Amino acid sequence: MAYINENFIKIPPTYLFSEIAKRVEQHKAENPSAKIIRMGIGDVTLPLPDASVDAMIKAAEEQRHAETFRGYGPEQGYEFLRQAIVENDFRARGIKLDVDEVFVSDGAKSDTGNIGDIFGIDNCVAITDPSYPVYVDTNAMAGRAGEPNEFNEWNGLTYLPCNEANNFVPQLPDKKVDMIYLCYPNNPTGTTLSKQQLQVWVEYAKANRSVILFDAAYEAFITEENVPHSIYEIEGAKEVAIEFRSFSKTAGFTGTRCGYTVVPKELVGYTHQGEAVALNKLWLRRQSTKFNGTSYIVQRGAEATFTPEGRKQVKQLIEYYLGNARIIREGVAKLGLKVFGGVNAPYVWVKAPDNMKSWEYFDFLLKQKNIVTTPGAGFGRSGEGYIRFSAFGSRENTIEAMERLIK
Repeated sequence: MAYINENFIKIPPTYLFSEIAKRVEQHKAENPSAKIIRMGIGDVTLPLPDASVDAMIKAAEEQRHAETFRGYGPEQGYEFLRQAIVENDFRARGIKLDVDEVFVSDGAKSDTGNIGDIFGIDNCVAITDPSYPVYVDTNAMAGRAGEPNEFNEWNGLTYLPCNEANNFVPQLPDKKVDMIYLCYPNNPTGTTLSKQQLQVWVEYAKANRSVILFDAAYEAFITEENVPHSIYEIEGAKEVAIEFRSFSKTAGFTGTRCGYTVVPKELVGYTHQGEAVALNKLWLRRQSTKFNGTSYIVQRGAEATFTPEGRKQVKQLIEYYLGNARIIREGVAKLGLKVFGGVNAPYVWVKAPDNMKSWEYFDFLLKQKNIVTTPGAGFGRSGEGYIRFSAFGSRENTIEAMERLIK
């Protein structure tokens, strides 16, 4: 008899975006002529930078010739990309990292889910609420989350509410936690933490020997001062934090797939006997065993984003999406609704009118305006009563969507 991992069947069967897709398909079937504008799932719409495409074409051509052909690459990524990451994303901001602290992967979603492999299941986990569903679900799959209740909250997790009352700043937990998920700029709310606010979490982690899992997938969208692009801008963070980055939203690699994770060598976890163990070595072991590395061709495309032409083209992509975010913010504000985010992130977090529930407002926008958003309740209890607009659509559709709202 083959026994299953019963943690999987504890997880509610309907994933947020699957439920959205089901409702949209039903609406399309009932209204086949409706022009639906999708502002829900955060997939990009602009093409890849020319610099990246040209680099991938060149790399593909290399595969045609025996003298330049590449087979298996290093599981942690080719040094040419890791060196470019270290120089451009970190040393340029005064952060010292070694190349072997950077691990290239097929995206931040994979790594934020897989990182749990190197942690024991008896760790107490803190997660901001609302949050990206992957953080919750992968801990539930591993057996760290306990049991779900009728609100789909897990009794083994510590939730950190982020809402209008606390200006979307998570408060320190009232009990000791071992693993802390922080995502800033935040998905879904689009809000940020200042360096001073993030310093509080670094100090907490140092005092409690905790590890911060810092998702910085949207750092390239930061426009304001005093908003850290990396947790390693905070003194002492390399002792307590793992950072996740992605080329998906910054350079349009959502389908091309490339990201990376930074695991500093001074960061340690502990055995039950109190022995300190370097997490860098554990993650290397995990990746070497369960991951065959990101495609050479893709890594050349990612490397090209750091060239002068590539940086210019990426900057244009980001400015385009931030322009969409500004249009959404202004359009929603004209309705008199409360709006958050969209300044340092491609997401705009909107309070539903008239005390409507998230799914209620989602259905209203879908059925009455033919606009697809993401219900805030799908990100956690503190997301109830909000919806998320994504700025990753076309400029034309973004403008039309706001015109429909204002009508």
